[in-house]
Amino acid sequence: MRTIIATLFLALSISSCSVFSSLNSNTSIKPKESFVLGNNKHGSFKTHLKNEGVTTLKIYQAPIDGGTHSPVLVKPQETAFVKTEKNTALIIENTGDEYASVTLKVKGDLNLGMNYK
Repeated sequence: MRTIIATLFLALSISSCSVFSSLNSNTSIKPKESFVLGNNKHGSFKTHLKNEGVTTLKIYQAPIDGGTHSPVLVKPQETAFVKTEKNTALIIENTGDEYASVTLKVKGDLNLGMNYK
């Protein structure tokens, strides 16, 4: 239920921010789980993110036709800027044993699927 509510909230955020061509969100991720942004056909997008939590985040890209690349570790309170190619998902993985919190600012193609895994 929590995942459905979070996904609905993020979808509403996208539609309300489309006028400004950006998505702004603060997302919580369960321990040892991931948030997946853009696991669908879409154009390229850029993400500025800040790890607001106490666990290290592993960020990487996963083309929808398979594989992964460009892993980056983002420690607590650090920021990262990621350019994601078209038809590629941005995976934000919580590597820790506590909830993670990440602030996202996304620009570019905002027709992005979002889910947790």
